[in-house]
Formats: sequence, C-alpha cells, structure tokens
Amino acid sequence: MSAEESTSPAATEVVAPIVASVWKILVDMGADVERGDTLAVLESMKMEIPLEAPSGGRVVEIPVTLGQIVQEGDVVVVLA
Repeated sequence: MSAEESTSPAATEVVAPIVASVWKILVDMGADVERGDTLAVLESMKMEIPLEAPSGGRVVEIPVTLGQIVQEGDVVVVLA
C-alpha cells in the first residue's frame, strides 16, 4: 500500500496512509529503486503496512527515523 504526491516533475513523496509508527526502513539514501519495491514498513495496531515505490527513482530524502510516529500524509521517503 502506498500513497504519493508529486512535489515537482522530478520528485515523488511517498507518504504514510494512516497514523502509524515507522517499523522498518528498507532503503538507504541514494539507493536506486524500481516501481513496487518496498521502501519502508509502518506498524499500526499490530498490522504491518508496507510502503512501495510508486515509480522507479533514487532515494533523495528519508525524513523519518525508526520508531517515529507519523501522521496520515506525512512524508516517509522522497524519490527523484
């Protein structure tokens, strides 16, 4: 499950679909990813919510940390 919002023609923000905690971050800064790759896993009410890349690109920002609580719509990973 993933959500995206374009900030510019070259950047894609992958956002939290619900309030959750950041359970796993599966990519590093600068990593090349393909559409469908799992970027991070959120946890809410003992359910795992994988965030997938909506398109291919390079990870240019990871503005969250492990264990952080994110709100619906918060940016988890930015791709360019």
